[in-house]
Parts: sequence; structure tokens; C-alpha cells
Amino acid sequence: MSTAIVMSEAERARLRASTPSFFGIIRGELLKMSRRWSTWIPLLLVILFICAGTLVRLIDSELKQTIAMDQLGFMYKEMENGLAFVQIFTGLYILVLTAYVIGLEYQMGTIRVLVARGVGKLTLLAAKVTSLLIVALLVLIGCILLTAALIFILLLVKVGNLDALKTLTSQFWSDTGLYLLTVLVSTVVTILLGTVFSVLGRSLTIGLSAGLAWFPVDNIGAQFFRLGYLITKNDFWKNVTAYFLGPNLNAMASQVLPAKLHIYPVGITPLVQVDGAHTLWVALVYGLIFLVASIALTVMRDIKE
Repeated sequence: MSTAIVMSEAERARLRASTPSFFGIIRGELLKMSRRWSTWIPLLLVILFICAGTLVRLIDSELKQTIAMDQLGFMYKEMENGLAFVQIFTGLYILVLTAYVIGLEYQMGTIRVLVARGVGKLTLLAAKVTSLLIVALLVLIGCILLTAALIFILLLVKVGNLDALKTLTSQFWSDTGLYLLTVLVSTVVTILLGTVFSVLGRSLTIGLSAGLAWFPVDNIGAQFFRLGYLITKNDFWKNVTAYFLGPNLNAMASQVLPAKLHIYPVGITPLVQVDGAHTLWVALVYGLIFLVASIALTVMRDIKE
């Protein structure tokens, strides 16, 4: 026995006119990311690099003595190294993921289907960026928990106990929170960087190559400006590097955290002294430029490919 479902013209018209909700699009983006090998394989590499960066300390024959001499100092150093690794490798991962989420949609032409369903271009872009922020936050939390577990393993193997954890003070957790803030700022700017290049190039190839090339070019460029200063002795060459994005992100943690901690930058820094507020302002300005450019390009250009 079969049952025929009769749909009125009004119901058909309502279904044709209906469009996916914003949160529905986000769920769809998260589902697509969860089913791509391009999401999981780079993430596995990130996990392997973080594990290698911490566990290589196991071969340090003097580490046990170092821990015994200054347990709190050891925990500060492990916090610094661990979060620096997380910032570097998750940043690369997020750039790759952003190129796939946004650039691949243009390259495969599937964005035309979504727009044809009534999804606004800006709504779609906002949903994609929001889904990337959600994934980035989950990845950061997972990598931080992994780093903490690796530190526990390091302590158990080297000294046979977790007594170093008893030395952690409220100041330690406050400093850790500040370092985490700089990692979050770097992550958001990285997502916006990958977004603007993917929207600009409208392809996975351009979004991926331009996004991954930005920071190496940014950092190497600072060295060319150093050469310009050495040749001309003009401070202009050094002063310009104070506004490079990569060097400012590298210096952010060391400038935001108290100077007494002697936090080392994660890479090349500006050729002039900058403070924490300056690095945050530079990151904010670049982030706004990337965001405005992404919105403008999305609004002004039609989707024809």
C-alpha cells in the first residue's frame, strides 16, 4: 500500500523561495570540512610536528638537572616553547584550510549553486569565515591540551613525578593567558589573510600559494631592509619594518608579556624596538584591511566562473 503526498502550490512556492539559514550554512561548511582529506592530513602533520618538538627534549641528558634547579623556570620555558610551536604550525594549517574552504569553492564552481539557491555572497563568506574560526579554536584547544600532555610525559620520564606543577603560581597562569591571547590574535589575522587572497584569486592555487608566501616574503623582506640601512645608513629602512605584519606577530608575545620573563620572539622581528601595544595595533590594522578588502571584492564582483 502506498501513500501519495499531495503538496499544494503554496507549499511548493514556499519551498522554492526558502533559503538556507546562516547557521545552517555554517553546519554545512563544518560537515564539508570534516569529510575532506585536506582537513585531516595537514592536521595530522601538525600533531606530529608538535609531538616531535616536545619529545625531542627526552634525549637531553641535562634536562633532569635543569628541572631540579628551577622547576617554575622550566614550566615557563615549556609554556613558551609549546605555545610558539602551536602558533607556528597551526598558523600554517589554518592558511591551508582557508584556501580549501574558500578558494576551492570558486575553483570547482560550486559557489554558483549556493548563490543560485538564494544565499547571499556576503552571507556565504561570513559563514565560511565563522566556520573557520570555530575549527581554528577547536584545533588550538586540542593542540594546547596535547602540548600539556607532552609536558606531563616529559616530567614523568625525566624526574618521575609532576611536582613541578605545584610551583605554578597565579602569575604563571596570567602570563600563559596573555601568550594565548597573542596566539589567538595571530590566528584570526591568518584566517583573514587567507580569506582575502582566496577571494582575490578565486582559486585554491592562488589562495594557497599567496597565503603561504606572505609570511616568508614579509620576514625575508625585513632582511633586505636591513641591508638597505647598512648601505645608506638611513633610518627609514629600519623604521618601515615596524609596520610589517609577520615581524610584528613574531615579536608580539615577547612584547606583551613582562620583560622579566625574557620571552624570545618566534622569528624575525622589526628592525626597531616596538612595544606590545604597537604589535597589537599593527595586527588590528592589517586584519581590518584584509576584512574590508574581502568584503569589497565579494560585493563588487559577479560570480561568473
